[in-house]
Amino acid sequence: MAAKKAKTVEQDVYQWIGVNNRGKKLEGEMSEDSLSRVKARLRQQGIVPSKVKKKAKPFLGLSSDPKITAKDIALLTRQIATMLLAGVPLVQAIEMIGSGAEKKSVKKLTTNIGAEIKAGQPLSDSLRKHPLYFDDLYCDLVESGETSGALDRIFDRVAIYKEKTEALKSKIKKAMFYPIAVLLIAAIVTSILLIFVVPQFQDIFAGFGAELPAFTLFVIGISNFMQEYWWVVLGALWAGGYAFRQAHRGSKNVRDNTDKAILKIPVIGPILNKAAVARYARTLSTTFAAGVPLVEALNSAAGASGNAVYRDAILEIKAEVSSGNQMNFAMRNSNVFPSMVIQMVAIGEESGSLDSMLEKVANIYEAEVDDAVDGLSSLLEPLIMAVLGVLVGGLIIAMYLPIFQLGAVVG
Repeated sequence: MAAKKAKTVEQDVYQWIGVNNRGKKLEGEMSEDSLSRVKARLRQQGIVPSKVKKKAKPFLGLSSDPKITAKDIALLTRQIATMLLAGVPLVQAIEMIGSGAEKKSVKKLTTNIGAEIKAGQPLSDSLRKHPLYFDDLYCDLVESGETSGALDRIFDRVAIYKEKTEALKSKIKKAMFYPIAVLLIAAIVTSILLIFVVPQFQDIFAGFGAELPAFTLFVIGISNFMQEYWWVVLGALWAGGYAFRQAHRGSKNVRDNTDKAILKIPVIGPILNKAAVARYARTLSTTFAAGVPLVEALNSAAGASGNAVYRDAILEIKAEVSSGNQMNFAMRNSNVFPSMVIQMVAIGEESGSLDSMLEKVANIYEAEVDDAVDGLSSLLEPLIMAVLGVLVGGLIIAMYLPIFQLGAVVG
């Protein structure tokens, strides 16, 4: 496989109007580094440009057209794979996909890629000019397909990889959403009760002339604090979240420690561990089956692992494999991967079917993640009710306890 090309930056978008060899007026958009490059490419395509100008960027990044998402790229990849497997030429396939795209941004992207291919550029080089949508792994796999002459099969594998990856991401987001929703709902309900409901009871208690229970005094104290300093609490939460976000972006140690801590969260941690193993196996299976050398495939798997613990472990495995050790021994030394995964990799290495064995591992762990997320959803539905019941019930008991005591005294 050819050496990796350097990453490129996103070019400016130029709008052009011109006339082709038949005298037909045409117009469109093209991504390039400069105005002269746009004119040169148009002439190569037999178009005489009459007007070329840089397209204005939306104010503050706002745009009426939805952005291209990872799901859009997965769908685009599947469409290309389907058409190539059906025998449709690459340029025609991309033009057909572009003409049928619902999003203007996707249509623009496919138009630019199609124009670059018509100008004689390889597809992998065209994709590398759009790093926001096509990462190095994607482009390297496409390049290997171009080199081997099996672009249709490679695109089919890439499409499966993207679809499985997006499905796994969706499941992880679903697993993380429920605990956050429980905490958020509990915080909102409790804050409303403390700020608006408890003060109504305070007015009633003021006329009792008797000492209130300790639990009631404790709740009233929290209520008084929330009424007077709710903005401090809200500001502290916002400042803490912002500080953590900035630290997470700017410090590798913070990111790595966060990844380690997330894997230790009860219930959620095991799901994230299984998801990381599934991503590792899926990425390695796809790249290795596409003809990428194992060491380079491990490098791609490390980048796609999604967690610092597994990234570091995979890089250690890569170092051991580079020195001549078998991958299953290196995985065992990492103390990260389950024994079943290690045994299946060992069988794959012995039988010469490592890619298919890794694909089976990915299928097994993706199914386990799916089952775990469904189980978590079923578990958290009554848990939400229990948490809210304890919070609301506790506040109600605190407020009615003095009334019960007063009734006992009167009786």
